[in-house]
Amino acid sequence: MKIVFITGLSFFMSLLSYLKSAQQPEETKIPLCHTPANDMAMMAADPAFQRLHEAPLPFTYAGAGEMIKFSTPDGQSANGFLLKAKKPSNKWLLVYQEWWGLNDNIKQQAETFYNDLSDVNVLAIDMYDGKVATEPAEAGKLMQAANKDRLSSIQKGAIAYAGPQAEFASVGWCFGGMLSLQSALLEGQKAKGCVMYYGRPEQDVEKLKTLNTDVLGIFGSQDKGITPESVKTFEENMKKAGKKVTVKMYDAGHGFANPSNPVYNKEATADAYKLALGYLKEKLKA
Repeated sequence: MKIVFITGLSFFMSLLSYLKSAQQPEETKIPLCHTPANDMAMMAADPAFQRLHEAPLPFTYAGAGEMIKFSTPDGQSANGFLLKAKKPSNKWLLVYQEWWGLNDNIKQQAETFYNDLSDVNVLAIDMYDGKVATEPAEAGKLMQAANKDRLSSIQKGAIAYAGPQAEFASVGWCFGGMLSLQSALLEGQKAKGCVMYYGRPEQDVEKLKTLNTDVLGIFGSQDKGITPESVKTFEENMKKAGKKVTVKMYDAGHGFANPSNPVYNKEATADAYKLALGYLKEKLKA
């Protein structure tokens, strides 16, 4: 009887403890983007990070441009959406997709830059080898599955496609913001400019020392994925590396510049585009 009583009491206390913990609200934790252990795969897999990206509104691109293929150094090929300069030009703007893939919104963004720049080839690069997501969970899986070596090979292939005399600037949003900065690192002496919209910054000072261009960083103070704290760390590391970064922080959340995003901020987007366009015109002399 004594044994039964103790066992019953133990069960009751355990049940009480469980019910108490179940009533506590679960804390939303998003991987710190500046922590080396938390790479892009961990970010993409995290439900809290996925919730920062609402499914894009339906949009169909009906403008100029064509899909192309180019060779990559890993022995494969990759795709891109090309808007070729009206006159022969060695000036190139590489456009990097959000985590959704090379969708029609990115093609529209590429065309907008193309129309506002003079004699610049604009190439929006397909970093997912033809795959495009329409839901956050699906996009998370694509970003998780993106092999870093393959991503780098696609970027190197695009840089080589432009030719030995090419000069580059790059721009990207979210996942593409990170890729825009990585692109500038790969471009070497050919890099002339880099715009990154709310992308995960490179925090390795030794890598940043190899940059041959300054960086324009556009971020949101309400962004819970690419936090203002991680941006501050990036600014400090760029200073340590002896490189220049200009940061514009808007009172907006993650993905605010995507017109197909339900949390689209029209005013911030217009101001950010004006800033980015002015920067690119200066850097590409376009």
